[in-house]
Amino acid sequence: MEETEPELEPPRSAHLGSYKGEVRLVESASEEVMLLWGLGQPASQRHNAFVRQSSHTLSLDCCDRRLTLLQSPSSMSTPGVTGAVMWDSGVVLAKFLEHAVDSGQLVLKGTRVVELGAGCGLAGIVAALLGADVVLTDLPDRLKLLKKNVDENVGDGPPRCSARVDELTWGDDIDSALVEPSHPNFVIGSDVIYNEEAVNDLLTTLKQLCGPHTTILLAGELRNDVVLECFLEAAMEEFTIGCIDQQKWHPDFMSNRVALFVLVKKVDAPTQTDYNNLLFVPIKFNFFNVLYYRNVNLELMIMILLLPGLRSLIVIFLVFCCRMFSNCK
Repeated sequence: MEETEPELEPPRSAHLGSYKGEVRLVESASEEVMLLWGLGQPASQRHNAFVRQSSHTLSLDCCDRRLTLLQSPSSMSTPGVTGAVMWDSGVVLAKFLEHAVDSGQLVLKGTRVVELGAGCGLAGIVAALLGADVVLTDLPDRLKLLKKNVDENVGDGPPRCSARVDELTWGDDIDSALVEPSHPNFVIGSDVIYNEEAVNDLLTTLKQLCGPHTTILLAGELRNDVVLECFLEAAMEEFTIGCIDQQKWHPDFMSNRVALFVLVKKVDAPTQTDYNNLLFVPIKFNFFNVLYYRNVNLELMIMILLLPGLRSLIVIFLVFCCRMFSNCK
């Protein structure tokens, strides 16, 4: 009797954050990379299908207007400088935002958006034209070109269209204005996953910027499978990640050389081990030090601490006695 190979389970899908479309959950960094490179064959696809990096301008129809962005091709000769020209991932992300809003999968009007590594600023500019309050960030020496593009394309935008430029170096402490009075609704970025050495700094900044209701949208150029796997592996410790299928992108701006991810911060959940290793934890309460006995349920203790006055002390005493009694049995 011939043995049959076990059928592979299809990838799980879900809705993540404020993006209403369905995404494929990334449950293994290595498997995701194998899927993107194995099925998509990015190396065999046309490079820079939507941009001309030798040109000093890039024009694109978006948000019912003609956008014109300045580029600096000569800056590409400087090592490490990639944001002075547009890349396919930036165009894909910008047109995805427009398409997702038009199709009702995304609402940007009235939201706060931060763009990381904005470069020429296309994605942030489009988010602003779609009604968001946007802060476009990059390194200090990239801001001059970025500001020119923002002023040129957002200055005469629709009412309540807001965009400003700010300096941000990944890994450094962020400006408190970016997360006050609340964290941004969205953090976006294109071609920000390009170097293993930058992964930790990028993740540090993402963790600083993101609250429980922040949705991250990242478009990445599929150049190096090792770098992407490194990022996904590290990011999965703090974020739930989904990959957006190309069928959800703008139909005229699809490319197997680009991947589009949604990330949301995982909710911190204390494990049982965190508390089982402690015998007693002193808690200040109404001028008394109440001893939190081993294995008492955390949620119950929080509820108890919210009770007023004498009733809370009585409940604490009863819980403590019950626990002592159960341990003696």
